[in-house]
Amino acid sequence: MQYSKLQIGCMIIVLYVTCNYIREKRSYQIQDKNRVFGWLLGIAIYGIAIDGITAYTVNHLEQVPAPLNRFLHLQFLLAIDTFVFVMYLYIREITRGLPKRKKTWMLLLTPLILNLGIVIIGIPELHYDRGRVTNYSMGLSAYTCFVMIAVYMFAAIGLLLLYWRNIGRHKEITILTCLGAAFLVTFYQMLQPEALLTALVPTIVITGIYLNMENPLLTELKKHNDEMVMGFATLVENRDNSTGGHIKRTTAYVRTLAEELRDRGYYKKQLTKAYIETLAMAAPMHDVGKIAIPDAILQKPGKLTQEEYEIMKTHAERGSEIVLELFGHTGEEEYEKMAYAVARYHHEKWNGKGYPDGIAGEKIPLSARIMAVSDVFDAVSAKRCYRDALPLEECFQIIEEGKGQDFDPVIAEVFLEIKDQIRKIYEQQVNLC
Repeated sequence: MQYSKLQIGCMIIVLYVTCNYIREKRSYQIQDKNRVFGWLLGIAIYGIAIDGITAYTVNHLEQVPAPLNRFLHLQFLLAIDTFVFVMYLYIREITRGLPKRKKTWMLLLTPLILNLGIVIIGIPELHYDRGRVTNYSMGLSAYTCFVMIAVYMFAAIGLLLLYWRNIGRHKEITILTCLGAAFLVTFYQMLQPEALLTALVPTIVITGIYLNMENPLLTELKKHNDEMVMGFATLVENRDNSTGGHIKRTTAYVRTLAEELRDRGYYKKQLTKAYIETLAMAAPMHDVGKIAIPDAILQKPGKLTQEEYEIMKTHAERGSEIVLELFGHTGEEEYEKMAYAVARYHHEKWNGKGYPDGIAGEKIPLSARIMAVSDVFDAVSAKRCYRDALPLEECFQIIEEGKGQDFDPVIAEVFLEIKDQIRKIYEQQVNLC
């Protein structure tokens, strides 16, 4: 027992987190939490348990058969290596998203497979040294395990530093702190092998991720926040006499288009999973500025005069101001920036002839360029108080004609190449209205 006190304490913490995680998921009926975190929990529990057992067996070499001791140490080293690899996958999932291609998966898995192979091959040569307080295991397998931990720790920290905007500065700092603490524990363990502190690594990582990213309560609060945003945007939408559904359709178009661009390798440094999720949350706010437009203009059943059109155009600038007023003090920096961009710039044109600022090309934020295509397509394909909806093929032709003039040519081309998906979304949403 005296050799496993740390592991017992770590196990209690991880089991507490696991029980809370499962209970809260069931309580809030959350089905879409990150699967990789579930893998981390399982591996952490197993690894800490084996760590506690080996802490005992390595100090009772006379009572424990050598083959059993080696087998248990093998399980421990494999568990730690696997945990660190899955931890890296988790960080990749929340920053860039997991890879789609088998080739990329093989590149990620190759170091792990090689490392596990060396660990297994080196187990027969594992030996036990006597320290001042406790015995500890050393050998090729242990050294290889330490190298593996260092490599994937650095890789995970690198991802966080490179893509921190996709999870927010606050979350980046807290998770970096956890990973940094875990790395320091690993480094100290390498310098002082008899310390037997390895169980702290999964405990620190699991606790940090749970508190800052995977707590189901945070997911439930985010869900309510999203519903409030959607409700507010729908309230604004209902002020005009359209047939409704514009917010839901454009949000669906935006998400589908962004995911397709990512899968094809366009703007891959920006179009991470977190970026797309934030964009889908921000899209409903693109026309929020229309709340400041008089009903006489917004609901006019005919063509606007030039003076009325100039007033209508102010909804973009006013919308960005409303976003700052609503979300400027919430601490959701990335969402605020995204919602601001889609509200202010979704009427800007690739050739610089849009409004309100007349910016062109890639000076227009990517989120607004994606929003622009989706918004125009829905505007011409939906029935309005002053005209009927245009046929879908004619709507696609409008996007084709605007390619390189009104719209980012790459985004417009991809939109046209996924006509079937866009048409399916349109039909589903129209049937709901």
